Amino acid sequence: MCQKRTALFCGKVTSPFSEARYRALLEGLEISDLKLSKLENELTIGAEFYSKQFINVVSKIKNSNISFDTLNNITDLITDGDHGTTKYQDKGILYLLSESIKEGYIDLSVGTRYISEKLNDSLKRSELKKGDVVVTKTGVYFGKSAVIPNEIKVANTSAHVAKITPKKNINSYYLSTFLNSSFGYSQLRRRGIKVSRPEIKLIEFKDILISIPSNNFQHEIEKIILNGQKILYNSKKVYREAENLLLKKIGLENFTPSTEGINIKTFSNSFATTGRLDAEYYQPKYEDYEQLIKKDKYSYIKDEYIHINKKSKKEEDGYNYIEISDVNVGDGSSVSNYIKTEELPANAKILIKKGDLLISNVRPYRGAVTIVNSEFNNLIVSSAFTVLRRNVKSIYNVEVLKVLLRTDLYKDWLLKFNVGTSYPVIKDYDVLNIPIPYINENKQKEIAALVEESFALKKQSEHLLETAKRAVEIAIEKNEEAALLYIEKETA
Repeated sequence: MCQKRTALFCGKVTSPFSEARYRALLEGLEISDLKLSKLENELTIGAEFYSKQFINVVSKIKNSNISFDTLNNITDLITDGDHGTTKYQDKGILYLLSESIKEGYIDLSVGTRYISEKLNDSLKRSELKKGDVVVTKTGVYFGKSAVIPNEIKVANTSAHVAKITPKKNINSYYLSTFLNSSFGYSQLRRRGIKVSRPEIKLIEFKDILISIPSNNFQHEIEKIILNGQKILYNSKKVYREAENLLLKKIGLENFTPSTEGINIKTFSNSFATTGRLDAEYYQPKYEDYEQLIKKDKYSYIKDEYIHINKKSKKEEDGYNYIEISDVNVGDGSSVSNYIKTEELPANAKILIKKGDLLISNVRPYRGAVTIVNSEFNNLIVSSAFTVLRRNVKSIYNVEVLKVLLRTDLYKDWLLKFNVGTSYPVIKDYDVLNIPIPYINENKQKEIAALVEESFALKKQSEHLLETAKRAVEIAIEKNEEAALLYIEKETA
């Protein structure tokens, strides 16, 4: 038999439950009320998906004077790359990893591999051609979009990258810029809900709303992006001039190290001195590197730079944090991100300042070496960096040292000291004790000037790419006319 249950309340009830009491209970909480018929996505009904932040973005797109449609309706194809275990080779068809895809351009200096024509033929759906839009789907590179340029005739990509082929009336450069804007990224992030490693499923792309301005406005965005890419190309060209000048000065232009795989050492000249028994450490090529640098006047990093390793007490409310993934290994630039002190990772330990040189101790062959150019205060970095500050008595320019440590020779040389195979790590001690060649002051100034010119060009390129993004946002928030006026002002 079913019995009627009586609800019991502890404490004095002053009044019946009312709308006023309901509102009082909700005060300070973020609540979004939606009818079941208004749910946008049958795949996701989580609270975060319907947070006010995300709903407001969609609302602005829908209420803008610019028309909109779903990504599914304005594209011929939405797919992603190879889900198999890819076999790479030295030459062949270009294969892009997510690391290659930056906001507004493809960086072929990082994250590129090659596959056979046979494998590419079996992956025709994900084959990339000029005009295709690519978007990173997972991890630290999540939510970045670019267009496959004319220079790339054919390529392929991994499952971590989405490939989008727009219809003919949609400009690829505009679509990519929209996805990089706050209106695009917010929708990607909304569907990639994972705190530590965001990931968006391919099926989620089709419902993303895309604002569709006039063809003229879309073309204006394309012109800005292409101009920014051209300036970025010139920036890299100038940097290569600096690197070649340095290589020529120290005799590395045509240097070829030994490929001999055997090196016989006595106990006294090996483990007794170094404490190392691994064969990698004693490869003959490393001795060739050292002999080349020491054949003329040289110094050591520890004699030219101060090692900064004092741990922060973390007394501020927040810090501008730089971790290894914030360093662009393609050009040696870096960014910082403001993080509240209580949310900083455990290895955020070392306080730094503008002009310091950061050298990654993790996977040193990638060349994650950067000069801190941030104007922010309270800069802090991961303890996975060796942090160097120029000694006032040293004549060794920080720009020159950065270029030197990013050369193929030094990136390979640093591997001599690594501990571990799948995740190589080197110690501060090994960085500090590596020899560096003497370079006269005038030649250093010449190299530094080229590095600074390269950096200035890169900043100019970044400004243009950012202008394109902001113009798209203004067009949605206000109108195309206001966006075009903004473009005219920022590109004058």
